[in-house]
Amino acid sequence: MRTYHPKAPSDPRPDPLLRILNLGAGTQSTAVALMHLDGTLPPIDAAIFADTGWEPREVYTHLDKLRASFAAANVPLIEVSNGNIRDDALDPAHRFASMPTFVTNDTGDEGMGRRQCTNEYKVVPIRRAILGLTAERLGIEAPTWRNIPKDVYVEQAFGISTDEAQRARSPRDRWAINYYPLLDLGWRRSDTIAYLERLGWDAPRSACIGCPFHNDSEWRRLRDEHPDEWQDAVEFDRELRHVKQRRVPEFRGEEFLHRSLLPLAQVDLSTAEDHGQQSLFGSECDGMCGV
Repeated sequence: MRTYHPKAPSDPRPDPLLRILNLGAGTQSTAVALMHLDGTLPPIDAAIFADTGWEPREVYTHLDKLRASFAAANVPLIEVSNGNIRDDALDPAHRFASMPTFVTNDTGDEGMGRRQCTNEYKVVPIRRAILGLTAERLGIEAPTWRNIPKDVYVEQAFGISTDEAQRARSPRDRWAINYYPLLDLGWRRSDTIAYLERLGWDAPRSACIGCPFHNDSEWRRLRDEHPDEWQDAVEFDRELRHVKQRRVPEFRGEEFLHRSLLPLAQVDLSTAEDHGQQSLFGSECDGMCGV
């Protein structure tokens, strides 16, 4: 396999001061991490995992395994946090951090809240950690991005595959170079799964226990395979409809984790097969329609 590098020869910027992996601890970022560690991809100075405080237990277990691999390669795996998203969302005294919950109001309008949680619990603490690493490398005390020299760049690698290429973004910071090695390789998520299997690894899906972006398959898996975490999500969903009134008394709507706008405990998560209907598809699309 070739070694890939994101910086084109025509790029006028100097080589980056640091190369950092944004580690989500899911399938794609795990594959990228292992390729960096085994030399398939360029060496990195560190990986950073931002903990929302409400990750599934299997993510934390997987993180322990990754931590051992990083230690063996003598590459730091840095864990950062900006608080516990579950506790903060239910704390009336905490500044409101919007989760993208499904909302209905007293006039019957329906919608979805703004997604601010990724920025607050992922982007902000990772950005803060990168500033600290940059300042340490440069010997700068009490750093801000304003006193980092303008010719200093940090390369950030992301585990985004071709089947979700729309998530790739240009960097918002002048010091950042975004690197998407799976896009360079032309890998889909299925390729990363196959790669991990060849190495004897697997990886969980990385998302908060009560993420509103879960589809019904993911909610069923949580309910059937992790009943304690399912119950945690059910209780959070129920409490969610009370905390907003305590925090914002003029708010007259209700929030839900499920797009049906029903309490999670009442949502029908059954499949067509459960009702005696034959499914025309398997449990996972192979992307062959129209070929």
